[in-house]
Amino acid sequence: MLVCALVMQVHAQSAATLTVSGEVTTPLELKAQDLAAMKQISHKVKDRDGKEHEFKGVALIEILEKAGVTTGAKLRGENLAKYALITAADGYEVLYALAEIDPEFTDQVILLATEKDGQPLPAGEGPFRIITPKDKKPARWIREVRSIKIAFAKN
Repeated sequence: MLVCALVMQVHAQSAATLTVSGEVTTPLELKAQDLAAMKQISHKVKDRDGKEHEFKGVALIEILEKAGVTTGAKLRGENLAKYALITAADGYEVLYALAEIDPEFTDQVILLATEKDGQPLPAGEGPFRIITPKDKKPARWIREVRSIKIAFAKN
C-alpha cells in the first residue's frame, strides 16, 4: 500500500506543471524534469514545524530570467512597479516585487524548491514550493505552486 502511494505521488509530481506568464517575453510551462536540468541550489532553514530542513531546487530569479522577465540593469523606472504573483493549487496567492527577487537589489535568494531533506516534496507541499529564507514568518513559503504571473502594479 505504501509503495503504491509513493509511486502515485512520484507520478503526480512528475506530471505537475508550473506556468510562468504575464509580462514575459517567453511564457513557460515547466515540469519537474525541466527544473532538474537547471542549476540547483539549496537552503537549510527552519520550516513551520520548527525543525531545520534542507530544501533544494532552482533560484526563482533563474526561472524568471528564462522567461525573459525584466531583471538586472533593466529593472528600473516603471519596471520597478512589476511583481510576481505566485499561486498555489488551492488558490492561495503570495506576491513579491521583482526587486525582492533580483540579485542586483537583494542578497536573498528565493528558492523554488523541489526537494526537502533529499526527497521529493511530500504530497500537500509539492511538487514545487517557494522558500524565502530571510522572511521572519514563513507565510510566503507557498506550497503546491502552480503558476507565476508577472504584472505591473499600476494595471
